Amino acid sequence: MTKTIWNFLQYAVIDTQSDENSGVTPSTDKQHNLAKLLVRQLEEMGADEITYDKECCYVYASVPASAGCEGVPVLGFIAHMDTSPAVTGAGVKPRIVEQYDGQDIVLNEEKNIVLRTADFPEIKKLKGQDLIITDGTTLLGADDKAGVAEIMAMAEYLLTHPEIKHGKLRLGFTPDEEIGEGTDHFNVELFGADFAFTVDGGELGELENETFNAAGAKLIVHGRSVHPGSAKGKMINAVLVAQEFQSLLPVFQNPMYTEGYEGFFHLDSISGNVEKTTAEYIIRDHDKSLFEEKKALFVKCAQFLNLKYGEGTVEAIVADSYYNMKEVLAPYGHLMENAAAALKELGAEPKVNPIRGGTDGARLSYMGLPCPNLCTGGANYHSRFEYACVQSMEKVTELLIKLAVKYGSPL
Repeated sequence: MTKTIWNFLQYAVIDTQSDENSGVTPSTDKQHNLAKLLVRQLEEMGADEITYDKECCYVYASVPASAGCEGVPVLGFIAHMDTSPAVTGAGVKPRIVEQYDGQDIVLNEEKNIVLRTADFPEIKKLKGQDLIITDGTTLLGADDKAGVAEIMAMAEYLLTHPEIKHGKLRLGFTPDEEIGEGTDHFNVELFGADFAFTVDGGELGELENETFNAAGAKLIVHGRSVHPGSAKGKMINAVLVAQEFQSLLPVFQNPMYTEGYEGFFHLDSISGNVEKTTAEYIIRDHDKSLFEEKKALFVKCAQFLNLKYGEGTVEAIVADSYYNMKEVLAPYGHLMENAAAALKELGAEPKVNPIRGGTDGARLSYMGLPCPNLCTGGANYHSRFEYACVQSMEKVTELLIKLAVKYGSPL
């Protein structure tokens, strides 16, 4: 078993699920459990300039430049330690399916949980390779512990192979990326890289230099509860008003119906009763003008319902989360070019796609650290059907090593 996979299997069983409702950083104390392990491993492998932000749960470290390479730009690699709140990350039981046969995979026979090729046909491309899966009761955590494992394996390899020439490398591991707060306390100045890559993508070959423009939105409906026997003309059912609000949004601007550059409104959660109902949305679009139109429509729908049911019935709160990083990355074309060249050298076909989501790199790019995104070899993120390909993860570690070497000489 390679160090990449050994690392990942260790990290996957540590519950680091973040919590969007906690209001603190890190959003869950358990993220420190992985951070402390990484610090210990970095110390054992001989990494330099190790900094552990014990309050906010960030880990930084360096792989020193090879002799003669001290003057080249400093390259960074970043991954996040937390996993999504969408599916539990407690009690993860990873196992390896060797030489996958291309058929359905029974994750959990007792609970009849099956990863079906009819639902996820892209998995068939990995026939003959080894897959890491779970027992179907949790997510796997390849998003982004695969990236963490690959960066750590790359760092250890370079530290134990001084004959490989490279410039100074900076490593960064963040909390709370899954709830949009991964860079809230990231110290760009301390990190000290000229540019970086997040290692937080999907299947082998994926390269990404643009994200959605993103906003979080909350709908609060204030109803009026009256006994249903005498409710005519008096009751305002907040649950039904929230339902009516959803019906006002464009039906096909929904994640279920969109792909590529198409944006959406996503109803992420809803709870409440007749008296009060709250709905949480996310709003996404790659195009900035369409993004602004979507936010305006969200507010306009609320205003319409206030005209219908009375002012103050509906509150719409919209807050931007991050912006498309493509414009900021435009002057740094060498990052994508070198990544694509390195992938081809490894026999993998580069696939440049827009990210239908976000990464720490989107906000970091606007914070002065140009930061496109690399693949990890995982798939089906935020799901009990998540999996990672062993051979792809090992290739990604090789990709990081190749990039370190490419930036070991002046641009």
